This record gives sequence, C-alpha cells and structure tokens, in this order.
Amino acid sequence: MNRPIHFEIQAADPEKAAKFYCELFGWEIKEWVMPGVEMKKENRYWLVTTGADDKPGINGGILFRSGETPKPGQTPNAYVCTMGVASLDESVAKAVKLGATVALPKMPVMGIGWLAYCLDLDGNLFGLMQEDKNAK
Repeated sequence: MNRPIHFEIQAADPEKAAKFYCELFGWEIKEWVMPGVEMKKENRYWLVTTGADDKPGINGGILFRSGETPKPGQTPNAYVCTMGVASLDESVAKAVKLGATVALPKMPVMGIGWLAYCLDLDGNLFGLMQEDKNAK
C-alpha cells in the first residue's frame, strides 16, 4: 500500500508561512540550501520537519505559490493535510491568534475525534484533529 511521504505548502511569502507553522505546531523549518548554488527567488524551498523520524507522520516543504491565492470559500484543488493535536480548542485558538481563520468550526467525526479546518495566512486549507473515540 502506498502512503503519503511528503507535503508541500504554497505561499506568497514562504518565510512568513514558515514562522506561522513553527509557532503553531513547533515544526522545524529551514531553507534548503545547495552549496555553491544561488537559487532564483521563485525556486527557493523550505524543508519542514514535523517530528522525529521514528514517530508516525510525514515531513514536507514550503515554496512560493505559482498562481493566485485561493478565493475564500473556493473548493481546494489539492490534498488537504490534517495535523493531529492534543487539544483542538487550544490549537484553533492559537491558529486564529497567529492570523489564521476558521474555515469549518469544530465538529465531531463519530468514533474518531474532533475536527476543524482553518485557512493559513495564504488561504491554504489545513485540518486539525483531536482523537476522541467518544466523539459524536
């Protein structure tokens, strides 16, 4: 069976997006540098480490958006990544404090947990899920 192994977040300002995600999730984000190579601005890339390699999850990257920012309410034309969090309420509040907006408020996913969707500073949709087998 094939599993996701990497994600990418497109952003108008990747450094601003990196700061947002570092503060929100504690991710480690560093610009990828090839020794002796000067990257064009539009080709710069930031590597995202979301946790230890021996734990479940995937790592990803942040890059410059190559098109227009999605309009509010527009259906995503991409894979949406959802992050597992210890407290959905706290994570949504923190995301909003950092400049995100709530796209879909907290809702139960019966027998699995609590889910909410937010839009980051660039209008990218992401999910937050708190495990709770009693959710209904």
